[in-house]
Amino acid sequence: MLTDTHCHLYLDQFHEDLQEVLDRSAEAGVSHIFLPAIDWSSISQMERLNHPEITFYKMAGIHPCSVEEVWPVDEEKLFELCSRDDFLGVGETGLDYYWSTGFVKEQKESLRLHCDVARQTGKPVVLHNRESTKDLLDLIEDEQDGTLSGVWHCFTGTRDEGKRALDLGLYLGVGGVSTFKNAGVDKVLAEMPLNRLILETDAPYLTPAPHRGKRNEPSYIRLIAENLAELKEVNLDEIAKATTKNAFDLFGVE
Repeated sequence: MLTDTHCHLYLDQFHEDLQEVLDRSAEAGVSHIFLPAIDWSSISQMERLNHPEITFYKMAGIHPCSVEEVWPVDEEKLFELCSRDDFLGVGETGLDYYWSTGFVKEQKESLRLHCDVARQTGKPVVLHNRESTKDLLDLIEDEQDGTLSGVWHCFTGTRDEGKRALDLGLYLGVGGVSTFKNAGVDKVLAEMPLNRLILETDAPYLTPAPHRGKRNEPSYIRLIAENLAELKEVNLDEIAKATTKNAFDLFGVE
């Protein structure tokens, strides 16, 4: 049983062959898929997903690259959605300095708003981070009152950054970048505790080797899991059980 904790199956990249993608995912052993939102329109799109062998879990949030389009973020709407039993996470949110640094102030305000909703609802916050690690961790440290939980989605940090994230109560999302030979993330993950790691694809993005450059899909979570098993020197079954348990613990799945 494999769990993909971060996947955007509702995007247009899957419009033409969604059923085939889901069938391949089930065949690969993927039984649970978590769906972070990018903006408000994500909600209605993800509610259309279904498959007899896969359980889907929704989240609500505004991606940092979408903040400018919807500013100011509607906190009341976010709280209302995240308070529902069928929404298990807040996000994705975070900071992204790669595409633009012209809206940093608003990104930070949005992130704080998401953290506030996460604390109020008791649900984890899903953190996007691109070229903003120090600011992101500093802000989370400022927001952490002992009740905030979450995950550093697509972890690509150093050993010290990973340790700091763990100390702040975060889990680390292990995705396709961990399979890239020259990324260096593999060596860091080898030192991180297995009980704080969860698997994710970020499909359709960040496709793992050997399919790098092509569209990502949830079935490839098996490749990420196999690579992590090699890094941790354990078998695939242990990785599947541990990372699924971690995901269920983080998101409150019974």
